[in-house]
Amino acid sequence: MDDVKNYIEPAEEKMILAVDYLEETLARIRAGKANVKILDGIKVDYYGSAAPISNVANVAVPDARTITITPWEKSMFKEIEKAIINSELGITPENNGEVIRLSIPPLTEDRRKSLVKQCKSEAEDAKISVRNARRDAIEGLKKAQKNGLPEDAAKDAEAKVQKIHDNYIKKIDAVFAAKEKEILTV
Repeated sequence: MDDVKNYIEPAEEKMILAVDYLEETLARIRAGKANVKILDGIKVDYYGSAAPISNVANVAVPDARTITITPWEKSMFKEIEKAIINSELGITPENNGEVIRLSIPPLTEDRRKSLVKQCKSEAEDAKISVRNARRDAIEGLKKAQKNGLPEDAAKDAEAKVQKIHDNYIKKIDAVFAAKEKEILTV
C-alpha cells in the first residue's frame, strides 16, 4: 500500500499548491475595494535589496476606497511612490509628506467584466494544474500496476485520486465564484 501513497500524496500536494496559488493570485486583483494584498507584488529598493512595501512601511485601510502607507523612514517616500507608479496597479499615489494615500477608483462595467475574465483564466490555469497532477498520479499507478501492484489496489487508488481531484476542482470553483461576486458587487 505504500506504493499507492507514493502517487496519491504528491498529487494532492500539487493540487493544494494550485488552489493556494489561485487564492494568492486572485487576492492581488483589485476589485474596487481597498485591499492591502494588491500591494504584495510591489517591491521597493531598500538599501540595495528589493523588499515588499509592508516591510518598509505601515500599510492600512482606513475606509473601503483608500489605502494609506506610512513609511518608517522619510527617505522611503520617493522609493515607494516610484514603485507604485511603475507597477501595474494603475493608481497614482498622493503624498502629503506624512502619509502616501492610494485612492481606489470605482470600477467601470467594462473593467469589471475584464477582471472577471482575468480571474476565470487564472481559475482555469489552476484547474489545469489539478488535472495534470491527477494525470501524473494515474499514469504512475498504471506503471506500478505493470510492475506488480494488484489491479484492484490500482483501481481503488485511481478512484481515490479522482475523488481528490473533484474536491479540489470544487474548491477552485468556489474561490472563483467568491472573487467574481466581489468584483461584480457595486
